Amino acid sequence: MTDHLPIHDAIPALLSALSDQGRAVLMAPPGAGKTTVVPLEMLKADAFDGRLIMLEPRRLAARGAAERMAQTLGERAGDIVGYRIRGEAKVSKSTRIEVVTEGILTRMLQSDPALEGVGAVIFDEFHERSLNADLGLALAWEAMGALRDDLKLVVMSATLDADPVALLLDDAPIVRSEGRAFPVETRHLERPLAKGARLPEATADLVLDALRGTDGGVLVFLPGEGEIRRCESALKGRLPSDCHLHTLFGAMNFAAQRAAILPAKNGRKIVLATSIAETSLTIQDIRVVVDAGRARRARFDAGSGMSRLVTERVSKAEAEQRRGRAGRVAPGICYRLWTKGEEGGMPPFAPAEIETADLAPLALELASWGSPDGAGLAFLTPANAGVLAEAQALLRGLGALDRTGRITDHGAKLSRLPLHPRLGHMLLTAGPNAAELAALWGDRDPLPRGASMDLALRLEAIRDPKGFTSIRGIQANRGGIERIRTEAKRLRRMAGDARPDLSHAQMAALAYPDRVALRRPGDAPRFVMSGGKGAVMDEGDALAGARLLVITDTDGNPREARIRQATQIGEGEVRDIFADQIRWIDSCAWSKRDGRVVARRQECLGAVVLDDRNWKEAPSDIVAKAMLDGVRELGLRPSDAAKRFIARVELVRAEGNSLPAMTESALMDTLDTWLLPHLSGVKTSADWKKFDILDALRAMLDWNQMSRLDVEAPAHFVTPLGNKTPIDYSGETPEISLRLQEMFGVTRHPTVGKTPLRVTLLSPARRPVQTTTDIPNFWATSYADVRKDMRGCYPKHPWPEDPTVADPTLRAKPRGK
Repeated sequence: MTDHLPIHDAIPALLSALSDQGRAVLMAPPGAGKTTVVPLEMLKADAFDGRLIMLEPRRLAARGAAERMAQTLGERAGDIVGYRIRGEAKVSKSTRIEVVTEGILTRMLQSDPALEGVGAVIFDEFHERSLNADLGLALAWEAMGALRDDLKLVVMSATLDADPVALLLDDAPIVRSEGRAFPVETRHLERPLAKGARLPEATADLVLDALRGTDGGVLVFLPGEGEIRRCESALKGRLPSDCHLHTLFGAMNFAAQRAAILPAKNGRKIVLATSIAETSLTIQDIRVVVDAGRARRARFDAGSGMSRLVTERVSKAEAEQRRGRAGRVAPGICYRLWTKGEEGGMPPFAPAEIETADLAPLALELASWGSPDGAGLAFLTPANAGVLAEAQALLRGLGALDRTGRITDHGAKLSRLPLHPRLGHMLLTAGPNAAELAALWGDRDPLPRGASMDLALRLEAIRDPKGFTSIRGIQANRGGIERIRTEAKRLRRMAGDARPDLSHAQMAALAYPDRVALRRPGDAPRFVMSGGKGAVMDEGDALAGARLLVITDTDGNPREARIRQATQIGEGEVRDIFADQIRWIDSCAWSKRDGRVVARRQECLGAVVLDDRNWKEAPSDIVAKAMLDGVRELGLRPSDAAKRFIARVELVRAEGNSLPAMTESALMDTLDTWLLPHLSGVKTSADWKKFDILDALRAMLDWNQMSRLDVEAPAHFVTPLGNKTPIDYSGETPEISLRLQEMFGVTRHPTVGKTPLRVTLLSPARRPVQTTTDIPNFWATSYADVRKDMRGCYPKHPWPEDPTVADPTLRAKPRGK
């Protein structure tokens, strides 16, 4: 069926593992032949019933692998071996091996979890760790355990650590293939690229160096189409006459892709490719690899609310995968656009997409499967719980999930569309007219950096009948416009027809219900979005004066995002499409800025307030509850009487009595229990300043507790004259202050319980004369000296020689005495 390849030596062990355990992890380096050999050998050995489904991460690889296997059998794709990719299928009733892209397997499993008619599933190039591959394996593994114990699973990889995958699949057997033994020499830069050097041009220079002294085809790895085009321009006119230049990236038509893959008929072939050429594809005649060291991968972009392609340094595993392309047919050379020293800073593996991508599509698939949080599913890398929760919140806002997290009928329809849930929701709700927007947001911005952020300008470019050369003086990307138009035609066939009358701004709001934005008061164009986040716009932009926007792209700053794309929308348009989500909300809250309780009635779409009024009829209990936040800010501010009461309670509590805690922290923690019932009419900081909390504190004690308090920590000391002097409990010892003469005749020191009072004796002018905790001892010792001083200072007042037998008084001597 085919020439002997290294993978053939591993086939017996693989078939044995599948026969014994029904699952296996196959490790084979690039060039071993696993993609095109393993499915055919399984078919030849009758290792499965029905069809074999093999997943490929890229459309070009899926189609190429199917055609190569069909060619090996002497057939055309669509007979024994077929393929299904987005927008194209070649299968028939006789098809036994079907190569598909990953999302197609997910759809098969969701519609038929038992995979009736499928006997085996192969996950090829699993090391790429795409989100769809991780999800597909998790669903297939659960289906195998619950419904199909006869289903065969094979996970194939070139660079991934096999042990965690095998452990995930309940200690699946690991089968290894050594691969083809053609050596590849690696050459690094002698010094790092100069600061400011442009990657495409530097790569072109390295290609020219590589052409000197080497033979065979040259495969050049660049991160994306833009870099490929610039590198192509930099090479034109500088290549030897026998060199033929090709490009290879996902957005190309198949004829151009095929031309890049096939061997050159004469001369040398140079292929400028993205990472699409890393795996599964065999590009014939390649002897030299030039690696620019960059890759473009999907990362969740908080600014756009979806995944966006970003350019990053490749991992060591990716670099090794690319290097292996030079040794498939003969010894080769790999030129790397970085130094040997820089290699130490490269990550060992690329991050799994589940760690970096938008999880809204995954959340929708999990809900469709019946496991909203993914519990129990075998994910090699579990989804971040917080990110997944945010994705679920978005889906609830789109009506795809109900409050319990279960998928709705609308969500089920969304899950069947090849679109992000945001875009699918817009397409189903708005109809075919939304196809252009869905295609636009699924691609890169066709206008250059620095162009106006107005979404309408982009739609104008797409709809321009003259051919999108220039819109209001701005040059649009021709290739980008073409792709968007082509995709829009495809999406129109999937659209609903419910609201064909909607404006483009309303369609944008359907996709971004969390991004309807209201301009904040003030001169600067700052906005609050319905999802609660803030955004700011350049003051010079034409949209800066708009009251309401739909923001479709920002820089993702979590504090205050800078708007990159938006469109103006009218309040009537907002009310039209969000009538069922706009709510009147009564709010009553303490305003720190105003120093008062503010009660408002607001008509809201999320955090956007469309109408705002005074709530004059706010119930007193709600106002009082809001005032508690004011108390927390302003503090308790107890009166002197309240302070004495608190000190009495704490003293008695310290002696083991059961009374409520009245420390400041305890009182602040329980405001809603003891203070709330007494706050009627208190609305402002001025009201609170006049409010005395003593009555509220006293209400915390029942009759028995108050009686115990009055006995063990009385509020006053009754003097021999019958006057009540407040007892201060704030210090270490209870204390009173009173005129010395008022204590004449006292022969026993006053106490609180067993604790002597600290008594400060005052002169007739109420200045401290003596502090004592033993008045009888004071009379016997210090009084004589005090009497001498007092007689000199206050001769009109009585100062008896023996104060223990004198009558207490506050009067001066009668005249003449």
